[in-house]
Amino acid sequence: MLTLSHLSKRYGDNLILDSITVSISRGDRIGLVGTNGSGKTTLLALLAGDIEPDGGAISRTPTMRIGYLRQGFADLPGGTLADLLDIPTSGLLRASRALDAASVALADDSHDAADAASVYDDALDRFEAAGGYEKLDALTALLDRLGLPESDLTRPLATLSGGQKTRAGLAGLLATRPDLLLLDEPTNHLDLDALDWLAGFLTAYDGALLIVSHDRGFLDQIASTIFELDAGTHSLTSYTGNYSDYLTAKQAAKEAQVDAYERQRRDIARVERDIRQTQGAAKGIETGTNNDHWRRIAKKVARTAKVRERKLGRLLDSEERIDKPEQRWGLALAFNEAADGARDVVQLDGVTFRFGDTTILQNLDFHLRHGERVALIGPNGAGKSTLIRILTGELTPDEGTARLGTGVSVGHFAQEQETLDVERTVLAQARAVAAGSETEMRTFLHRFLFGGEMVHRRIADLSYGERARLMLALLVLRGANLLLLDEPLNHLDIDAREQFEEALGQFEGTLLMVLHDRFAIERLATRVVELRCGTLREIDPATIRPRVQTP
Repeated sequence: MLTLSHLSKRYGDNLILDSITVSISRGDRIGLVGTNGSGKTTLLALLAGDIEPDGGAISRTPTMRIGYLRQGFADLPGGTLADLLDIPTSGLLRASRALDAASVALADDSHDAADAASVYDDALDRFEAAGGYEKLDALTALLDRLGLPESDLTRPLATLSGGQKTRAGLAGLLATRPDLLLLDEPTNHLDLDALDWLAGFLTAYDGALLIVSHDRGFLDQIASTIFELDAGTHSLTSYTGNYSDYLTAKQAAKEAQVDAYERQRRDIARVERDIRQTQGAAKGIETGTNNDHWRRIAKKVARTAKVRERKLGRLLDSEERIDKPEQRWGLALAFNEAADGARDVVQLDGVTFRFGDTTILQNLDFHLRHGERVALIGPNGAGKSTLIRILTGELTPDEGTARLGTGVSVGHFAQEQETLDVERTVLAQARAVAAGSETEMRTFLHRFLFGGEMVHRRIADLSYGERARLMLALLVLRGANLLLLDEPLNHLDIDAREQFEEALGQFEGTLLMVLHDRFAIERLATRVVELRCGTLREIDPATIRPRVQTP
């Protein structure tokens, strides 16, 4: 269906992908993993035809349809839900509205009949070219299944949660029924119900799938192959099986490389030792006698040592040499020791919050004690971010009270990254949070992979993953004994997620985390509470295990 042959891509002097050769066939379920900056989005853009390779070739079947859901697809200031859906559907809803207007004009006797008929014909042609009623019916059904009724099409995007925007983009894309789906981090902001539905849909989908996701549980559910991009070698390696199978294979390969390297190191040391001993013996014989017979033997022994030395040199210079396993530089995240605070950290009593005529939170009671680690789950749009913003003081309840204990210092990680000033540089943002010299701040930011001139880049020019890393750095700079984390793992690659989880495991303060990553919930949470239909309830952590829903 699609084949890449020795594909290469550069941006300026930076090599991103080098000699990638791989095939994708109908029915493939491929998870694409790799650290941020390894070229995952670049590879998807190449497959979609958005950019051209610098070397190699891409072969596609002639009638192949590709659907591509990009990162940041919902960045439409002032846009509506209909505007968002028009992007993947080639203007289907806009064409539908134009056809409706033309139909009304055609039935209106006050309009010139010939002109009205011409406008109607043009509108019908555009509507059918965009997919017509078949695609419109499919889109309507998908919107309904994903909890976005057709009556909400005029709703401003600014009023939708991140998960609702993602589900809308998926609905528009899936309505086109492409042969190959390219999904760039579609699981960001999706709640557990939507994750299960999406896993069920993709499992039943009869086309091919290539998905970039950092959700390890989701990849376990849907992937039958894992492609790994290596940021160091710019190469791609294919692994059979789901994410857990990939981890097992990676660990086995790493252990095999370590063993082989150690054997090679011992062999090289032994050969070098033998060469030195042989050379020493030859030199000792030659300098210790004038007997021609023994001197000829010494020269022969010396030649043997030289031959072995040349053979060892060829091995060290050859492709057969086993390189030392790399210790990759990763995110150096460590929270400072949390300051002591009140035993009763958060107390909500009868909290109600309304958005216009809609009640978001209804008579909530919630008690959070020092040292607890609570995962807050629930459907998108249920009000989880609203609850977090009440605790930060950004929003005030319409009824009831929300209190923080004495001495409680809050660190807030916002879901939409809106706490960042995109016009500032990385360095300026850090210095706005905490005092320190430029040298001290540069050293600190270096721990979060902002090295060299990168500290002078505008935040607006950073990738989503880089912005997430910066927000983590700012959390550490501020210092806090209560962390309110609203989907903090979004846009972090898998290595960074695991490092972040490890750091949170060492945090001695109190955590309230909005999470949809089952791996992280099981690893971090001591309590799980669900916000649904405006109310909170404690739930059994076992109920969050994957449940693939049939679409």
